[in-house]
Amino acid sequence: MSTLSLSSASSAKPLLPAVAPITAALSPLAEPMVRVTAGLLLVPHGAQKLFGWFGGYGLEATGQFFAAKLGLPAGLALLAGLIEFAGGLMLAAGLLTRPVAALVAGLMAAAVFGVHLGKGFFWTSGGYEYPLMWGIVAVAFVIRGGGRFSADALIGREI
Repeated sequence: MSTLSLSSASSAKPLLPAVAPITAALSPLAEPMVRVTAGLLLVPHGAQKLFGWFGGYGLEATGQFFAAKLGLPAGLALLAGLIEFAGGLMLAAGLLTRPVAALVAGLMAAAVFGVHLGKGFFWTSGGYEYPLMWGIVAVAFVIRGGGRFSADALIGREI
């Protein structure tokens, strides 16, 4: 009986050898694609909360919604909006990736446990599927950092 090691996955023979050169060439871009996409998909959610863009209600109305409907302090609307908007931009750029990703993961954990858990799994019913997935993506960047195609790597500093 053999054990699986981290190196054994990369030495596996490709199922379709013809695409191996393509996947090998594009492989370094996989992680940055996920980081940039995750960051940029957070930005409009923050813009909704902070500025009322994209069909959002703006900071004051979002704060009122947080307090009246969710039982959360109204001031959390500002924090959530900043994490999603500014944090999303920073995550996309790979700037202070680990601390920003930790904030995103914390925000998503609060969303899962404080808002969505009682509504079931599926996002279409207000469930926790979407914030859970984004929280796990954020945790991956807490663990891995921004990678070589990030502002952190460009400045030579990573927290």
